Amino acid sequence: MLEVNNVVKIFNPGTINEKVALSGLNLHLKPGDFCTVIGGNGAGKSTMLNAIAGVWEVDSGSIIIDGENVTRLPEHKRAAYLGRVFQDPMTGTAATMGIEENLALAARRGQGRGLKWGVTKEEREQYRELLASLDLGLEGRLTTKVGLLSGGQRQAVTLLMATLKQPKLLLLDEHTAALDPKTAAKVLELTDKIVAKDQLTTLMITHNMRDAIAHGNRLIMMKDGQIILDISGEEKKKLTVENLLEKFSEASGEAFANDRMILG
Repeated sequence: MLEVNNVVKIFNPGTINEKVALSGLNLHLKPGDFCTVIGGNGAGKSTMLNAIAGVWEVDSGSIIIDGENVTRLPEHKRAAYLGRVFQDPMTGTAATMGIEENLALAARRGQGRGLKWGVTKEEREQYRELLASLDLGLEGRLTTKVGLLSGGQRQAVTLLMATLKQPKLLLLDEHTAALDPKTAAKVLELTDKIVAKDQLTTLMITHNMRDAIAHGNRLIMMKDGQIILDISGEEKKKLTVENLLEKFSEASGEAFANDRMILG
């Protein structure tokens, strides 16, 4: 479903501020893979997601989604293949529009615009049902402006919007990092539920090692723009934070130095 082949991305090449963000990155995901991504600051995690989404044009290599080479496609054309949820709950929704209007926008992504009613009666019932599945009491607040919701509620709505059209690939960029632990756990529970229901191929960056171990069927760790650990199957199920730190040390030849991730 996703092939990232020998991708290189260098920022400010040829200057004193040159930074090699992705260094010959290779990653292949099978349909239905739920892959968590961890790594220290500057490891290349967000650059990888932005390269896949088309935010950054890569310097070399190729990106293929479901057999289609999207390497040179601009971000707005690549959006047809992707769903994305960002770290900031304020991103990904229109704050001054109602919940149902935001969901309707997501449902119409990639379609031409006409002069029909914004939200039909049938759609309203569908959205009410979807929101009820979140168990956050939002099904009775369809016309509430999204900007008035809590961070967790807003992130849950964003998750619904990102998966409404069942994208080829779902990108989750530390989508619980700005939430308190209880709300983050709820959003992760919803993530597992939605990904499993629609068997979505998913890449989830997280700063929390325990979450990376507990969710998904595969875990990769990045360092210096490359994948240095790739763990799946039974090995991942038996993994502990201590094992992971040990494996990192073996693979990189140094200790993992990111307190935020170790203590998260």
